[in-house]
Amino acid sequence: MDYTIKIGGEAGQGIQTIGDALAKAFSRSGYYVFSHQDYESRVRGGHNFYQIRLSDRPISASRIKVDILVALDKESIVRHEGELSDAGIIVYDSSTLKEKFEKPCFLDIPFVQLANESGGDRIMSNTVATGAVLGMLGLSIKPLHDILKDELKKKGDKVLNINEIAAVAGRDFAQTHCLRCSFAVSPLSSAKMLMGVHDGVGLGAIASGCKFYSAYPMTPSTGIMLYMAAHAKEYGIIVEQAEDEISAINMALGASYAGVRSMTGSSGGGFALMVEGLSLAAITETPIVIALAQRPGPATGLPTRTEQADLLFALHAGHGEFPRLIFAPGTPEQAFNLTNKAFELSQKYQIPALILTDQYLSDVQWTLDGLHTDKLIYNDYRLRGNAFAGLNEYKRHAYTGDGVSPFGVPGESQHVVVTDSDEHNEEGHLVEDAETRIKMMHKRLFKKISFIRDEIGPPLFYGNSEPDIVIVGWGSTYGVMKEAVDMLSKTKNIAMLHFSEIYPLPSSIPLPGREKENGRMNFLEILRNAQKTICIEQNATGQFARLLKVETGYEFDAAINRYDGRPFLLEELTGELNAHIG
Repeated sequence: MDYTIKIGGEAGQGIQTIGDALAKAFSRSGYYVFSHQDYESRVRGGHNFYQIRLSDRPISASRIKVDILVALDKESIVRHEGELSDAGIIVYDSSTLKEKFEKPCFLDIPFVQLANESGGDRIMSNTVATGAVLGMLGLSIKPLHDILKDELKKKGDKVLNINEIAAVAGRDFAQTHCLRCSFAVSPLSSAKMLMGVHDGVGLGAIASGCKFYSAYPMTPSTGIMLYMAAHAKEYGIIVEQAEDEISAINMALGASYAGVRSMTGSSGGGFALMVEGLSLAAITETPIVIALAQRPGPATGLPTRTEQADLLFALHAGHGEFPRLIFAPGTPEQAFNLTNKAFELSQKYQIPALILTDQYLSDVQWTLDGLHTDKLIYNDYRLRGNAFAGLNEYKRHAYTGDGVSPFGVPGESQHVVVTDSDEHNEEGHLVEDAETRIKMMHKRLFKKISFIRDEIGPPLFYGNSEPDIVIVGWGSTYGVMKEAVDMLSKTKNIAMLHFSEIYPLPSSIPLPGREKENGRMNFLEILRNAQKTICIEQNATGQFARLLKVETGYEFDAAINRYDGRPFLLEELTGELNAHIG
């Protein structure tokens, strides 16, 4: 069982309302769900769609073929009729579209009329459409009724009751009139968690003890700020909407200096404004976590489309040389765990940590069986209270064996915590002598980096244990690569390497005497033993492939790059892979 439902129409027609309700209803019914959205950068109008895939096995990508198309306008039919599967059906309301379609694959459902007959108005035709899809699939209406109760309880019993009647009316009409419907779904037992990647970042930040989040709204990073704001009161977090991104990062740095875990987030143009603050974090050795949600540039580019083109920007942003961490989750669970790791290592080594997502990840939703909170790490590396007050002397930037200086919380002892954006001595005071400069560079950069690299996890390896073909990707390509490996492994020895901990690159050679302890993977050996290696990225220039070549000397045999602002769909990627593999 593997069906795809697409809802198409103009912005403002309630596409997301129908899509979200269906995705929740499917996940609460126990099915595996994967959804993604496509919308233009405008408040009303333009063509948008919401696509949901449901299956009785784990899924992680969207397909081209559509089984049910809910067309809220005529353009949806024009654009997507060709995507219908052999048994696919287009659902529409002829009174709204002012046109009747006579082909067998069309089902005319009077959404507005049924909404009115239920006691509601035109707005409730979306509830009729949602109920109709459930009816076509032969699914229970109860999960939808439960969702309506959750979302409409503030509007009172009358509104809820009308919507429940409207949902039933849509279901009944579809079951009675869809003579061509042959969808076979069987109910599964337990409800599943439905989650987005930015929800995973926000939840990971909260679970890591984040107490201050500052940002200026910018698509597609805004979802993280909204998640933090929605839970701020519950978890005692200050969420500040700054006047711009320069202010946002400096607010977060001030909060971190003052003793709490802090975070900021933006997208490409906003992150560009944060670059000076990033350098400030580096020289003052102030830990900070920064979410960088990528979208196509340069400049405003395609504000609501997707791309993975800020990797090298994130790697080189900032003036001067300093260590940083770059993580790129590909699933909600990775987002949750890597955000926690970003906070842990940022605090431990007093460096900035960046979490790279993108627009595609900001809007997809996955079903999960749950999150493993037992893997969460929390260590407070700050000097506080008596431990700080009991020191005979304190030097904020003292030279140490691992380059990590004692980090006292200002005001918690008689010791003064001094730091400076100019080069400084161990006490934190401004200096310009060459000897101190060299010592500080060794402390901040060279001493820390080897310890940091030792904590970076290996790439995820999936597929044939002795592959002839290895595909490689990072961040948001995880899901589609995994399903492509599943499809192609029926006829080929293929595997994938997915990098979610990107910089520093993990060591590929086991540390002497610690092979079993670390479980290090020699990913370079896997690549060199393969007959063909292909790097898959959503950018024009192959930024990860370039990074790997610079860091290791390894060069891929081929590359698949997409940079039109749209994500890879499963059939598209497998088609391109077949063209390379033969």
